[in-house]
Amino acid sequence: MSSASPRPLKRRSVIAAAAALPAVTALAACGNDDDSSEAAADADASTASGTIRLGYFGNVTHAPALVGLEAGVFADTLPEAVTIEETVFNAGPSAIEALFADAIDISYIGPNPAINGWAQSSGQALHIIAGSTSGGAGLVVKPEITTVEDLRGKALATPQLGNTQDVAARYWLKEQGFATDENGGGDVSVTPIDNAEVAAAFDDGTVQAAWAVEPRYSDLLLKHGAVEFLNERELWDGGEFVTTHIIVSKKFLDAQPALVKAFLEGHLAALDYIAANPDDAQVKSNDRIEALTDKRLDDAVIAAAFENLSFTADPLADSLQGSKDHAVEIGLLEEVDLTGIYALDALNQVLADRGDTEVSAGDLA
Repeated sequence: MSSASPRPLKRRSVIAAAAALPAVTALAACGNDDDSSEAAADADASTASGTIRLGYFGNVTHAPALVGLEAGVFADTLPEAVTIEETVFNAGPSAIEALFADAIDISYIGPNPAINGWAQSSGQALHIIAGSTSGGAGLVVKPEITTVEDLRGKALATPQLGNTQDVAARYWLKEQGFATDENGGGDVSVTPIDNAEVAAAFDDGTVQAAWAVEPRYSDLLLKHGAVEFLNERELWDGGEFVTTHIIVSKKFLDAQPALVKAFLEGHLAALDYIAANPDDAQVKSNDRIEALTDKRLDDAVIAAAFENLSFTADPLADSLQGSKDHAVEIGLLEEVDLTGIYALDALNQVLADRGDTEVSAGDLA
């Protein structure tokens, strides 16, 4: 691995958010691509060369990508013959569309877009190769909402119809006995509002609650008078659920196993950096966010967001299965078999080489 000074990394223009990917008909995964996954595990990452077209969001939930780029961790870890070409996305469906169009190779992304991409391609377009981020979401409300029943007749914001937080909110509301629909009707009006606009909607009373994700979650609590009603960690075994993971194009995995393995080494180095330098990781993340959006998060907000997030290479496969099941139950996704969606051989080989504990795809292997 090279310890040379950071090399310049190419950045492409921001891609605007696309409409949510539609629900799909029932699909079965076609094959588990064991050969591709094993080839990546056996590859010599130190000989990797070429370009990795990397997708990510300018959001603190993608902190390993932000830190990996801003602190020069990727540049320092990847072989000198490897370059990264960045594409920044506003929403998961845009990243999936770019992957389908062969415009990116690897992307940090949320669970539900990855599930939709797997379903739409009959398991042929992508694989999940590592975890990245857990936690950082939940329900915040106006102070006068103190019981579940107080939510009846209220408007609750989610970031986007069918996205990870939208599914979590609708499923939880159904468990509480509330009816919702995709048009904002029902007992609780679930209202998709862009993350950048939800604070204003909360302030002016357009919505009285929000199922938000960091840093909006902490921003609403610290700056807009919201109170925490439910941290989503309370709903998952062990308090961990996938918020962000890493997907790879199957085409890229097949063609460039050494590059995939090298990138995973860089990803683990970024996770190490965050664990060893949490304060600096917050600064570096905020620097990158500001460079991408021309806005800097308040120091208190990003500190609270980091406190509410966990950064891990474990993909937390059980929670992915749970998210899929929830989306099916509330009618936003038709049944799809996720068996084979993970390709973790390369990650586990890198972990084993480091002396770290390997991770599992659980029932989805």
